[in-house]
Amino acid sequence: MSRPRSRAVILPAIWLGVLFAFPFLLVFKLSLSDSALAIPPYAPQLDWGGGLAAARAFLAGLDFEMYARLTSDRLYLDAYLTSLKFAAGGTLIALLVGYPMAYGMARCKPATRNIMLMLVILPFWTSFLIRVYAWVGILKPEGLLNAFLGLLGLEPVNLLYTSTAVQIGLVYSYLPFMVLPLYAALERMDHTLLEAAADLGSPPWKSFWQVTWPLSIPGVVAGCLLCFIPMVGEFVIPDLLGGPGSLMIGRSIWMEFFANRDWPFASAVAIILLFTLVLPIVLYQRQQARALEAAR
Repeated sequence: MSRPRSRAVILPAIWLGVLFAFPFLLVFKLSLSDSALAIPPYAPQLDWGGGLAAARAFLAGLDFEMYARLTSDRLYLDAYLTSLKFAAGGTLIALLVGYPMAYGMARCKPATRNIMLMLVILPFWTSFLIRVYAWVGILKPEGLLNAFLGLLGLEPVNLLYTSTAVQIGLVYSYLPFMVLPLYAALERMDHTLLEAAADLGSPPWKSFWQVTWPLSIPGVVAGCLLCFIPMVGEFVIPDLLGGPGSLMIGRSIWMEFFANRDWPFASAVAIILLFTLVLPIVLYQRQQARALEAAR
């Protein structure tokens, strides 16, 4: 690697080391500790002034008891599966809703396109917590949704504290993260390709699947990752909108940290969650690298 390129990656490497690698190592070390009635509530604690003896005692105290406990407790496996189910469903719905939005924005005139892009970004100007609380006012039995249904002469529905409410909250909160990458991919697409396909007799639906969709796949993948990863670890939405059947892993980690004060077990849950999310990304990157090598 040349010297200018090596200098260019120094700052990102420091950033990742300080804000990702070092906290990850602390959490991983904590997950190999034992719970204790102390402050902080875990043991052992390494005395950095104790030299080699302290280091040996520290290493001797590390074990995988918390991970074994995690595999033996059905509650946390169910929480993982529930989180993956909600995240997969929310990502799919966001894709089905966001793709037409992004496609319409990309085909608009530049002035209209800028207005629509601003409307997509506008919710970020409001606190995430306030936006989720707004759905409580909409979905509660005497809320705006049932008031509107009453005006139409329809029966009221009870959506608050249900899985449907959690799904609505996830899609609403993370929809912009799907729309923006899709818009970026579709906006820079060469539209003369569609004209060429039409000149060759291809109908619009066939041109979409053979031209537009393949060119937008990078935006689809980016949007799905940007939605799926934070949805899996979401805590606020299931806590405010969900009921007992919507216990997701983010809420479980919060309960272990702050309610049960079992920091080692909560750290083990967080480490497993991290590996669950990182592994598909690594596999996808390797597949993309192989595809680039094959294309050369």
